[in-house]
Amino acid sequence: MNQDKIQFETRCLSSLIKVFADTELNDLPFTKAAALGNETYAFQIAYRSDRGMKGIRTRVESELSHVITIRQIGLVPSELPIYEGHDDDILRSTPGLYPDPLYPIEEDDGIVAYSEQWRSLWVSVDLNERIPAQLYPIGIVVESVDGEKLGEETFELEVLPALLPEQKLIHTEWFHTDCLATQYGVEIWSEEHWQLIDSYVQTAAKHGINMILTPLFTPPLDTKVGGERPTVQLVDVFKEGENYRFDLKKLQRWIDLCSSRGIHYYEFSHLYTQWGASHAPKIMARVNGEYRQLFGWETDAVGEAYQYFITQLLTKLVSFIQDNDLSKRCFFHVSDEPSLAHLETYRKSSELVRSLLGDLPVLDCISDYSFYEQGLIGHPVCANNHIEPFLDHDVSNLWTYYCCVQYKEVSNRFFTFPSYRNRIIGMQLYKFQIAGFLHWGYNFWYSQYSIKRLNPFQITDAGAAFASGDAYLVYPGEQGPMESIRLEILYEALQDLRALELLESLIGREQVLSLLESDLAEPITFSNFPRSDLWLLKKRQEINQAIKDQCSVGKS
Repeated sequence: MNQDKIQFETRCLSSLIKVFADTELNDLPFTKAAALGNETYAFQIAYRSDRGMKGIRTRVESELSHVITIRQIGLVPSELPIYEGHDDDILRSTPGLYPDPLYPIEEDDGIVAYSEQWRSLWVSVDLNERIPAQLYPIGIVVESVDGEKLGEETFELEVLPALLPEQKLIHTEWFHTDCLATQYGVEIWSEEHWQLIDSYVQTAAKHGINMILTPLFTPPLDTKVGGERPTVQLVDVFKEGENYRFDLKKLQRWIDLCSSRGIHYYEFSHLYTQWGASHAPKIMARVNGEYRQLFGWETDAVGEAYQYFITQLLTKLVSFIQDNDLSKRCFFHVSDEPSLAHLETYRKSSELVRSLLGDLPVLDCISDYSFYEQGLIGHPVCANNHIEPFLDHDVSNLWTYYCCVQYKEVSNRFFTFPSYRNRIIGMQLYKFQIAGFLHWGYNFWYSQYSIKRLNPFQITDAGAAFASGDAYLVYPGEQGPMESIRLEILYEALQDLRALELLESLIGREQVLSLLESDLAEPITFSNFPRSDLWLLKKRQEINQAIKDQCSVGKS
């Protein structure tokens, strides 16, 4: 036997497996699946070498090569993978390196194999309606820098004769424009900043994020009491005597840009501070030619001065919305995550805002049914671990969210959670006919309370505050956003939701629900669901087959 021969192994895996460098890979090969004609389908090629190698090349052999992208799954550190008291449905609780960022493969550099470490490639197939429905073999060849074939895998993807319907779910991941400026070192609202905003909005829209957090004023989110975040204010304010004048040119540019990239809904940033609606957000204005702060932490939220300002502001915004035919596309916020202790301050602020907005919807994240029961909010966004009272009362237009607190029993997207625990949300949203899904962290790259800038490739827990994976879905690449495994899996969940809606249009909701839970001893809830990647893959296969069968019936 030639002792110098490279021992190189590859294995084809589903998108739901997380490959760790320091663990033996025990998952069985996954080599065949189906997808609808406009779906993005992903699988992985795991690989391991008996020696370190650089400059490894990958090559695609397939009729679909023009819609296939291969990326390297990188590793990032997690010092806080999960909180104490967690459940058992995690991959590991130890600090270390976790697979997450998806690095573009530079042609000149290729990929790296580290001796005796499993690593993985992410293969995305971006299908479109012009691709004929049939079975496509996809060959992935791995070669050394010298052209020696190191490994080869073949995945069979059947493209089905049907298309995913347009996404009905309203989905927002809070977009932090100040983090972009801080991370890239550009001036806020400079052309460089607008270009970055454009690229991050495009990535969001591509992944089913169709609502964007719109900073009328610097959002009063995750900010230390008495502290402040960099000023990102789309509304230019001018104080003239006792009255105010508002210039909305930046806001108009924002809406035009986002709409052109596929964003359909706009949620205007919160009009009062987080956790209680006690104060005003930081609001800057020109007063007698001087640019200075008008309102902030020192402002009484229900005081006469701020109420007068809010009245003039919302009157102007309502006219702007009507003039631009945006009435069905805009949502407002009062205050994020108020508790029962804040009920009265929230009530006063909410009543004023709603009296000025008319039929325009107000939505806020709450966990206590009392806020809805007392008529303080018409569009509640309830945490997925507190949603049962809202479901029991058949609340219409119900939204849900999760964040750092939702780490027991329910779906979430932490590094240490199996990917099926991220993806199952799509089927849950379908079953309970949830109208919207919200998360606070598309690109929060600060420490908790926005005290300092962090490098998200090095510190993934917002400075020992939130379990890794909570604060952001994208990384700051050199020219724009770099996606994560978690973002791609979340989009797979949204595609599952749309596939279920397509099937419902063909066979009816009752039959779809029966198929969804046909092999389960207990019904799916937000805290009770199959803890298995194989179940998810099999169930999606059943959904696809049912769609295919109906398409065949339609042709006969």
